[in-house]
Amino acid sequence: MMLEPVLTHEPHAEPDGDFLDAVLHGLSLPKRSLPSRFLYDAHGSNLFEHITELPEYYPTRTEIGLLRSQAGEIGAALPSGAVVVEFGSGSSRKTELLLAALDRPAAYVPIDISAAALYPAARRIAQSFPDVDVYPVLGGFHDLERMRLPLGDSRLVGFFPGSTIGNFSQRAAVEFLLSARRLLGPGAVFLLGVDLQKPLDILLPAYNDADGVTASFNLNLLARINRDLEGAFDLAAFEHAAIYNERYQRIEMHLRSLALQSASVAGRTFCFAAGETIHTENSHKYTPEGFERLARDGGWEVSQVFVDKNRLFSVQLLA
Repeated sequence: MMLEPVLTHEPHAEPDGDFLDAVLHGLSLPKRSLPSRFLYDAHGSNLFEHITELPEYYPTRTEIGLLRSQAGEIGAALPSGAVVVEFGSGSSRKTELLLAALDRPAAYVPIDISAAALYPAARRIAQSFPDVDVYPVLGGFHDLERMRLPLGDSRLVGFFPGSTIGNFSQRAAVEFLLSARRLLGPGAVFLLGVDLQKPLDILLPAYNDADGVTASFNLNLLARINRDLEGAFDLAAFEHAAIYNERYQRIEMHLRSLALQSASVAGRTFCFAAGETIHTENSHKYTPEGFERLARDGGWEVSQVFVDKNRLFSVQLLA
């Protein structure tokens, strides 16, 4: 059931000034870059949901298939009567599969920065699982250190699907894992979606689909700058580019300038050479050994690894 009053946590605000400061700073760097979180305004979030349904985009369907096909094994590895704490819960699409696999889950705590996504999803989960108490928490990853979960001595299961951990830098991923460890406390376990390294003929199309949805998602960042920050970017003068960085073992999304041009943001002008890019997002791909090192640096040990039959994607249990 949905508990009232809803447990909420007031997140740090993200006013236009924060967006403006980040854009002005990022466009002033020698290698221009913008924080990937700004891709996810309302329109960007809708486009990303569309991306997850594309035939080229293997992560979502593979992870869902894995949660379904290995539900028994995953459920057996997790404690009975657990409280599931999901980070960046969004639509909670995969949560129902996990809750159904658990033995008598006691409560579900979705954490998300978007109230528009958080509360409808929490109500849906409460309706689908009437015996599970649902405590939606409004907050972002940067709020983890300030959160307190009044759940008594319940055994906690962290849940972070989607390989979102791969969008973080190495340092940010370690900091997130450490923060999650402190929030969840001793005795907790943590179930994460982790994307694996694979051939480029599978990897690259997932981030550069034939229908151009990912391109629209990336270019929407410039449209958002134009709309919210008095920007003057010509979207037709930039193109989406997805490349694999072998050194850092990650897909990088960029916006590439098609010509020598200038664009302005809040009265400041920036010049772009033909071929110059704005780096907008990373998606790291891991070897089992590489993720094991990352988990250990973040205060966890890999306990079990669940992998699909084609070894494209993994769900990893940390303890």
